[in-house]
Amino acid sequence: MTTWSLREMPVPESLDAPDAWLLHGMVEVRNETIRATWGTDDFAITAPRALSLLRHGEYTRRLRVLAVDDTTDAPDPARVLGTAGLDLPQTDNTHTGWLGVSVRPAHRGRGLGDTLHAAVLDAARAAGRTHLMAETEQDVEPSPGAHTVGAPTGSGLVSRDDPAVRFALARGWRLEQVARHSRLELPLDPDAVEAHRAAAAAVAGPDYRTVTWQDATPDAWADQLAALRTSMSTDEPTAGLDVGQEAWDAARVRSEDAETLERGEQLLTTAVEHVPTGRLVAYSQLLAPSHTDEFVWQEDTLVQREHRGHRLGMLVKAVQLQELARRRPSVRRISTWNAEENRWMLAINVALGFRPAGGSGVWQTTL
Repeated sequence: MTTWSLREMPVPESLDAPDAWLLHGMVEVRNETIRATWGTDDFAITAPRALSLLRHGEYTRRLRVLAVDDTTDAPDPARVLGTAGLDLPQTDNTHTGWLGVSVRPAHRGRGLGDTLHAAVLDAARAAGRTHLMAETEQDVEPSPGAHTVGAPTGSGLVSRDDPAVRFALARGWRLEQVARHSRLELPLDPDAVEAHRAAAAAVAGPDYRTVTWQDATPDAWADQLAALRTSMSTDEPTAGLDVGQEAWDAARVRSEDAETLERGEQLLTTAVEHVPTGRLVAYSQLLAPSHTDEFVWQEDTLVQREHRGHRLGMLVKAVQLQELARRRPSVRRISTWNAEENRWMLAINVALGFRPAGGSGVWQTTL
């Protein structure tokens, strides 16, 4: 029988450093579990991304604990059997953290997940955190029935038969929210997208115009994008999660942009300017991973509260899709997650052609 032990993963100097095999093993574990759930490599993480996240801890400190096969001392990534991650905000919400546990499918049922989970809970307590969040993923939302758990929001279900859900329930985690994963297949009919854009622009009127940029945020917009990111942290539905406003400023925007580009990813941002004030009042952002040119993540989309009712959500997303088709015509799929109770954004997505494709349960525990 394979014997194993836990160790905290060091941050290697480079991806070729002698101890980098542990990071490569962690990436393998994560991608095996992602593929087992979703049946696709679209959501895979890369070694450059994993290393970049560990290197930059000004806003989030990241701890990674590994379950490592002890039957050999070879520097082999396959020795990493499981991993647990703990992400600790450093400038806001410092009472919280995000936890994740992954075990290679072939090594489940041997206590690795439970031991990893206990280790990062101890680390969270040592860091003074009182509330932790975690997610479980599902490629299909279950039909209602006794085999499901419903979110307290009244929207969305997870299956009690799912091993990750059983794991969370057995350890006292509480389901707070269900997010819908929506998938958009490309290319779209350009005339249909233009019809959505034109109809939204007609409602918005001349007081609003769109502006798009690729990759790093221009200095002229950094402060205003930071204000929108702050609004995003409080305006998106968070159900019963014990989270508050995030602290965003221009420096944090520039830092996040730089980290994204450092790991070979690309950004595409479309915003809406309120012409009379010269202020950005809405935005939508896409993230293109480095491992494929056929897939992008739909990141945040927000319209500030005082500017809602002008169809700016549809306007910014339609323009964003037009810009994506022009700048990255190879993209064939977009994925996005929205709280099931966020019916306004879900309606926009459905109108544009996004279709439900599973989702995630968002859980919380109190330490």
